[in-house]
Amino acid sequence: MAPATVALAVAGLLTVSGTCTSAAPDRAAAARAGESGGLSGAAACPGLKGFTCATLTVPLDHRGGVPGRLGLKVATADNVKAPKGVLVFLTGGPGQPGVPFVERLSKVLAPVLKDYRLVMFDQRGTGANALQCPRLQQEMGSSDLTPPTARAVTDCAAAIGPDRRFYSTDDTVADLESLRRALGVRKLTLDGVSYGSYTAERYALAHPQHVARLVLDSVVPQTGYDPMDRAALRAAPRVLTAACRATGCTTDPAADLAAVVGRYGNGVDVIDALTTWEFVDPDYAEMIDALHKAANGDPGPLQGLIAGVREGGAASAEELSQGLHASTLCLDGRYPWGRADTPVAGREEALEKAGAELTPADYGPFDAATATGLGSMLSCLHWPRTPVPPLPPRHRRLPGVPVLLLGGDRDLSTPLEWLYDQKRLTPRARVVVVPGAAHSVQSRAADDKGRRAVFDFLLGRR
Repeated sequence: MAPATVALAVAGLLTVSGTCTSAAPDRAAAARAGESGGLSGAAACPGLKGFTCATLTVPLDHRGGVPGRLGLKVATADNVKAPKGVLVFLTGGPGQPGVPFVERLSKVLAPVLKDYRLVMFDQRGTGANALQCPRLQQEMGSSDLTPPTARAVTDCAAAIGPDRRFYSTDDTVADLESLRRALGVRKLTLDGVSYGSYTAERYALAHPQHVARLVLDSVVPQTGYDPMDRAALRAAPRVLTAACRATGCTTDPAADLAAVVGRYGNGVDVIDALTTWEFVDPDYAEMIDALHKAANGDPGPLQGLIAGVREGGAASAEELSQGLHASTLCLDGRYPWGRADTPVAGREEALEKAGAELTPADYGPFDAATATGLGSMLSCLHWPRTPVPPLPPRHRRLPGVPVLLLGGDRDLSTPLEWLYDQKRLTPRARVVVVPGAAHSVQSRAADDKGRRAVFDFLLGRR
């Protein structure tokens, strides 16, 4: 596959429909919608039969210290009296909107939508209200791992300004609770993919009495995202070896991967490309071949794939806001230097110290420079000092509601190791692993096993 073809394939990952594309409500419009919050401006969603689009008005600061309102787009199915209640589907990122995916997800979930009322919303800072950081957006595109420049990060934080402290997962959880109240229902069933699974977990911890069921697809555990991405680094040999066996390839991709990183010192580029490649081809066929050639002295094909992935990963802020992504990860995360309220001076020294303490058991076939040089780490290394909300206890168990944990064994974005981390904290978990599937099982897996499991789970058949 030529680099240009790779770019086209990757670019297709973030294609969204035009559902609910009216002008975005700004803070003034949100204020006009009513200081008491709730849904306003309801009208049929353009081009989408059976759904109503509206605006959810929420406080900028749920703690009440800073005035201001936000208007979040919401799409609700019109079957208000669905017998099993409301199903809120939570998209990922952080930074991905929800409403533009209603048409696609309503087709995926069609077998359960006579029983459930599907609701999706644009989380704060996403979609038409995306936080805009042009330089960071250009440098990172749709990637979590591409390293940004320090200038892009500091420019982004300056553009958002002091309000950046209001874009944590805590704030989104509070918005979701506002949505529940606006819908007038006692409980929600939540279906979260990737970062959406983390949001669902955090909502369940904060509001256990308002959760009926949880589907957690491509799981980010409630203990939080590791900015060194060590589980993915260690999982890469397993994933590539399984893919190789399934396709009958004759190389040893785990050995080739270790040889490439050792020879070229390009671990960040390689794990970034692999993590994106699962969306292009969960068999990783061309990537495995390119790794083998690079291990044997011909890095050209691998460099071409890496370049194609970077080119094809371009995304607008409306598709996936890197400003929101950085704001949320930096507020939520735990880093070698602490959290975002730690002074910037001294962070680099703390990161260097943490890197020096790593061993091969931490990063597998990669190296310490990979673990400490990923975009998810560097964005927050340079993020200005910002007040942070308290985090819930890391090892508090989820409430005892039915939970389906769903994953693909080829996923490097959210490796299976994370799913099993979450299982240990989930009393009533059912685990379904789909062989050959990568990230976002419900919408992307070729095998229907995961979708059937979701339907059975939501309809109470198992």
